[in-house]
Amino acid sequence: MVATPENAGGSPTRVSGPNTARTVLVAGTAALGGFLFGYDTAVINGAVGAVGKQFHANPVVLGLAVSAALVGSAIGAWFAGGLGDRYGRIRVMVIAAVLFAVSALGSGFAFSIWDLAFWRLVGGLGVGAASVIAPAYIAEISPARLRGRLGSLQQFAIVTGIFVALLVDFALVAFSGSAEAPLWFGLATWRWMFLSLLVPAFAYGGLALTIPESPRYLVAKRDLHRAADVLRRFVGGDVDEKIKEIVRTLGSAAGRGTFATVRGPALGLLPIVWVGIGLSVFQQFTGINVIFYYSSVLWQAVGFTEQDSLAITVITSVTNILTTIIAIALVDRIGRRPLLLVGAIGQFVCLGTLAVLFGTAPVINGTPTLGGAAPIALIAANLYVVFFGATWGPVVWVLLGEMFNNRIRAMALALSAAAQWVANFVISTTFPSLASVGLGLAYGIYTFFAFVSILFVFKFVRETKGRELEDMV
Repeated sequence: MVATPENAGGSPTRVSGPNTARTVLVAGTAALGGFLFGYDTAVINGAVGAVGKQFHANPVVLGLAVSAALVGSAIGAWFAGGLGDRYGRIRVMVIAAVLFAVSALGSGFAFSIWDLAFWRLVGGLGVGAASVIAPAYIAEISPARLRGRLGSLQQFAIVTGIFVALLVDFALVAFSGSAEAPLWFGLATWRWMFLSLLVPAFAYGGLALTIPESPRYLVAKRDLHRAADVLRRFVGGDVDEKIKEIVRTLGSAAGRGTFATVRGPALGLLPIVWVGIGLSVFQQFTGINVIFYYSSVLWQAVGFTEQDSLAITVITSVTNILTTIIAIALVDRIGRRPLLLVGAIGQFVCLGTLAVLFGTAPVINGTPTLGGAAPIALIAANLYVVFFGATWGPVVWVLLGEMFNNRIRAMALALSAAAQWVANFVISTTFPSLASVGLGLAYGIYTFFAFVSILFVFKFVRETKGRELEDMV
């Protein structure tokens, strides 16, 4: 990994200008938090059935154990901003890695459904912290010309983490025969699914200690020599002038690291913070996690076999990874706002198609049957993932990392990320009830929010492409 003033010891060393490969490595290390984010939220998929049988948990209690991670994520995101401002971005990354590791051990050796829920909540705290610190750090360490692409690494890491978790679950079950079967040292396979999280947790924590602290944090702590070296290595330009701009935009130290920095006249918050919260909520309220959490059950409910449903789920996961690569290629060329508008319109059309197909499908023995319309529904669902993966998935994280000024960035991102996790929880827990009434109703609601998101972006979201962080208002 990169040698930096932080890990080399001694006084800061003057170095030459920025190197793109070095900046990508550092941003990629920070984005490992996103990998853990995706891995932790997806690894439960292969274990949930066996967990329910092991602890004789009814569906309500099992659902609470699964969703505990989302509650923990909202709490972790809420506090991560203040911790990041007070103690630094790197320390919060290490704390998140420790929480992931503790959660992995606790979940792997859980003795009841209730302590499993607690350990899942602990892991959620790490997920929430990583979801705030990674985009903030990447934005602060990146030159403006690369910031969008590097910021998109967060979403790429998330979807890759989801995919790898599903592969690990599949491989473990293939080796043992079932999630309930004993594997190494007599431990059930589902326990090894949780314990596998230790590997990326240790990697994240160890690598986080090898990267430099955010130059904006260093300036806030008046460590100007180290800040100058980091800026010179990774951002470039007139470093002395940039430090002056950072000092100016940071303002006074009063209130920094507290929610006082984001208070304003718009229902108690600054208007720009509400824009961040809105982006986070709309990202979730179009129902993307319904596709990832319930896709196998969903496709079986409309007539696909279990094997075909699992195959569709894998295809969807791969599609999400590939479309995120598209976003990485386009975000610094086309811009954030155009991508969000295209994505919102595309999601609206695809979700509307699904709402009509599910709403008009004949119900046979209590199950809607798509019949000849099944291929259209399959295409619409995967096109929806394409539009999301190439736009709203990564671009929202890019914007949250860069749209706020230096003084409020960590706290505003914390609020926005917490809102995102709450929205995720709402959508994930309400879908089964909505689906029991009718899939047409569920997708009709998501279609409505996709339409409102078009208007929201058009009216409230400003373009940040190519702008320096010190120019954000």
